Amino acid sequence: MKTVEEIVSLGNENKASDIHISCGIPVMYRIDGELQKLDDDVLSFDDCEEIGKRLAGDRFGEMIHSGELDLAETISDSRVRINLYRTNGAVSAALRVLHDHIPELNTLGLPKVVAEFPTYGKGIILVTGETGSGKSTTMASILNEINHTRMEHIITLEDPIEYMYTPDKCLISQREIGNDTSSYADGLRAILREDPDVILIGEMRDGETIETALTAAETGHLVFATLHTNSAVDSVDRIVGTFPAEKQQQIRMQLSSTLKAVLSQQLLVRKGGKGRAAACECMIVTPAIKNQIREGNTAQMQSSLLSSANLGAITMDNCLINMVKNNVIEAQTAVEAANNADYVKQNVGMARPSGFDVRR
Repeated sequence: MKTVEEIVSLGNENKASDIHISCGIPVMYRIDGELQKLDDDVLSFDDCEEIGKRLAGDRFGEMIHSGELDLAETISDSRVRINLYRTNGAVSAALRVLHDHIPELNTLGLPKVVAEFPTYGKGIILVTGETGSGKSTTMASILNEINHTRMEHIITLEDPIEYMYTPDKCLISQREIGNDTSSYADGLRAILREDPDVILIGEMRDGETIETALTAAETGHLVFATLHTNSAVDSVDRIVGTFPAEKQQQIRMQLSSTLKAVLSQQLLVRKGGKGRAAACECMIVTPAIKNQIREGNTAQMQSSLLSSANLGAITMDNCLINMVKNNVIEAQTAVEAANNADYVKQNVGMARPSGFDVRR
């Protein structure tokens, strides 16, 4: 059996984004979005138990008791996010392989306006997308740009800590849920007493965390947070919908005054099948969008997003069309990733149903 270090090294060599360890099959690697095995060595129950003990260390008993465990560590010079869990009585593991360094913001292929995010003084910026869409990397790159350009106190709340920052101009305090604080809500309440300038919230999971984040932004802090949503409009609806009806108007008011931008992203296989590229929707919160958030008129936000392209905003579908025209991805890849497949088909030269007349 390969050691954990050898397993991660092999994943690095093959540019795997994820590594899966399960009893009765070889180690599986996700490469360019597809799962594949790189050898035929089948893992036994004891192999998986040994790997679990190596990864969990003195927290192995905690995993046995609860059935799962999240943590992160540096293995073979790469930062690795780890989820240990039991399946059919055996230890399994899902490892997310992160960059061994925080990439420069301008190398990620994001909309140009994202380069302005590290200059914002206050408010909330959301980075959204499904699991594995690159949210953590984007957030880390933005914060590291602040680290190199501003003299601020950055505090992060993460579960677990993924990227490790090297302080430059900033004081950086990274706090891990479970080790340094009991929950996002508790940690965020404490952060407001710790003299922060910039706050990163790994995930806004509940109403209490969202409310405290809004309060932090209202009181002059710059807050970055993630959500598992697929579009800017969905993100607003998700936040407001977390609360009971009688409280939603208050949340709309707070959100309309604090939200600065929403970046929604997904990673797609590049043309030719090697590597992945980020497709992004970026909504810059204009006065019109502020009014729509406040009035609960999110149905009109997509039109406002379209009309603010001069500010750097872009819809997901228009980003996909541009990526096809620039030979970054295949047309079929764009259609499969689109919010409005017919609109994308029309604009990348693929067949479309007659009578189609909807823009995204």
